[in-house]
Order: sequence, then C-alpha cells, then structure tokens
Amino acid sequence: MDYHISKKVEQMAPSGIRAFFDLVLGMKDVISLGVGEPDFVSPWHIREKAIYSLEQGFTSYTSNKGMPQLRKQIAGFLKARYGLRYDPEEEILITVGVSEGLDLAMRALLNPGDKVLIPEPVYVSYIPTVEMAGGKVTVLKTDISNGFKLTPDQIDKAAAHGAKMLVLNYPCNPTGVSYTKKELTAIAKIVKKHELILVSDEVYDELTYDFAHTPFASLKGMKDHVVYLNGFSKSYAMTGFRVGWACGPRKAIAAMTKIHQYTILCAPINGQMAAQEALKNGNPQVQAMKREYNRRRKYIIGALNDIGLSCHLPEGAFYAFPCIKAANMSSMDFASQLLQKKKVALIPGVAFGSECDDYVRISYASSYENLKEAIARIQSFMANQK
Repeated sequence: MDYHISKKVEQMAPSGIRAFFDLVLGMKDVISLGVGEPDFVSPWHIREKAIYSLEQGFTSYTSNKGMPQLRKQIAGFLKARYGLRYDPEEEILITVGVSEGLDLAMRALLNPGDKVLIPEPVYVSYIPTVEMAGGKVTVLKTDISNGFKLTPDQIDKAAAHGAKMLVLNYPCNPTGVSYTKKELTAIAKIVKKHELILVSDEVYDELTYDFAHTPFASLKGMKDHVVYLNGFSKSYAMTGFRVGWACGPRKAIAAMTKIHQYTILCAPINGQMAAQEALKNGNPQVQAMKREYNRRRKYIIGALNDIGLSCHLPEGAFYAFPCIKAANMSSMDFASQLLQKKKVALIPGVAFGSECDDYVRISYASSYENLKEAIARIQSFMANQK
C-alpha cells in the first residue's frame, strides 16, 4: 500500500542531533559530549518518592491540568522565588516536559501564516514545531560579535513587518547565553510596542552562573504577554520523568489544556509526585549540581580557547559553543572525523541553524575526568589538522 504522508512532515528535516547520534550507536569507548542531559542521577529522595508512589498504588490518570497539589506547589514556588502570581487552577498546566508545552503553545496560539520570530542559533525543535502549527518562521541571526544575544533593535525591525510571536530560550541551548534583567527589560519594551506574544523557555533557569535569573513574566507589564515554560528535567536531573509546566494567561492555558486533554491526557502520575518532592526538598541537590557544572564550565571554556577553538563564556545551561574555523572544515566533517578518529562525540553546529557551520556544540554535562580526556583527544585531533 502506498501511504500518502503529510507533505508538511515529508518536507521536514529529521533532528540534526538524532541523525548524527545514529553514528554513535554501537561504537565503543566513545566520550559523548553531545546529549543535552545531566550526567547526574535524579537525587535519591526524588526517586524514592516515585517508587513509594507505585507501592502505594498510584497508577491512575490525574486531572488533565495536572495534580492540584503540584500546581499549587509551582504557584507557591514562583511567588516565593520571583514574586510571580499564577492561579494554580486557571493559569498553570502540567505538561510532558517543556517540549510538549512548546508544542501546545504553538498549536493553541498560531493561525496559518502567523509570523514567529526565533533567534538563531536555535534548539532543533523550535522551528519545526512552529511550522507544524502552520506558523511562518522569521529567523533573527545572532553571532559571536554580540555574544549570540538577540537585540531589541533586531526584534523591532523584524516585528515592524508583522509578527505575532517571539520565542526566547534563556539560558540558551546551544550557546549557553542568558540575559540580565536590564537586557530583558529593553526587549520587553519592544514586545509591548508590537503587542507580541512571548513564549519563554526557561528550563535552564536554575543553571545561571554569573547573575540572577529573571523570568520574563516577572518584568513590569509582561505577565499577560508571556507563556512561561519550565520544568524539572535539567535542574533536578529528571529528564526521564517527563514533567514540565506552562504558565500564562487563562485564555492561553485553557486553549493549551484543550489540546493536551485530547492528545496526552496528563503527565505520568508518578513523575508528578516525584516533582512535588523535588520542589519541596530538592534545592540542596540543585545547588550542588550547579556548583559542579560551573567548575566544568570554567575548565572546558579555558581549555577550548587554549587549543585554538575560540569560545565565549556561557552564562548558563551546560553547553559550550566553540568556533572551529581553525580546523578549516565544516561542522559535520569536524564532528564526524573527531568521532571516527578520536571517539569524541559532539554536535555539528549546522544542526542549530544554517549560519552555524563554523561551530559545534559541546555538552559539559559529563564528568570532569571525561572532559579532561575529551580535551586531550580534541587537542590531538587539531594538531593533525595543521
């Protein structure tokens, strides 16, 4: 039988990250610096809560919106931490990770042809998610000259031609870039000027190293403009639990919930119960993991610059985005040859945008010892390119 696949799906390129990592499968002794996942195991008390919930017989659906207890905890956390006030009944939705929250936001808020502004380098799922919802992407290019930061002037000029939404991810995957409150306030003025919806992915918020993280929704007059996405995967090392959250205006959350209830129903109950434990008692472990990431960050950035791969110091997340011009090859060739010859896996920059071929993404969510060995192998690889 000849299946007639959706043209939209047929035209969509596969994930640049996953396509590359098909090459890694089955290889021995590879140091993987590619996957954007904490190398820490979820703290024991969080795992224990999930195990105990099973032993107690919690194996059912929850409310489509998520467990009321978890939504109340998130509301309390945001109020205490950032002064943000969200109604847990009407303005918070528990999602299957931030990825589902992003998809729901696009499908709930975009009409066919709506223009969405997205900075590049960009995480691989953002553009396809917009396109699957019928939106049209306008890429706002950033580069090392301004630290890969989006500027208010860029947004202003692009929005002047008509735009409905701006997507902002900070700290950013893949660059690690984040924004100070002053920088965000300048962007907020443009968002307000053009009456943009801002979808803000802040899943790496706890992993901000050089200044305090500021949620966009906490800025004066911005709460009604923002769909705020966050979750437990990165900060609490809970990627497999698949629990995220979306906060926003009632109308937006109601529309997102409507799609969610027909497609996903609810996030797993055991993950939601583990998330409650994470919010209640998880901060000491978060801070310990953050300190170790920061130690690795300082090491890897210094080491990359020392071997001739120019790299800015990321303000957050756990990624380095070094320039590979010195190797005189494309990012795909660089990543492929490094994997084959030195057994170090990283992500070609071209996966994050057509203009990113002079870069690669390195995850330092790997042990300090692995990072040291990987740097030695990369240094050897670079020496053979001269």
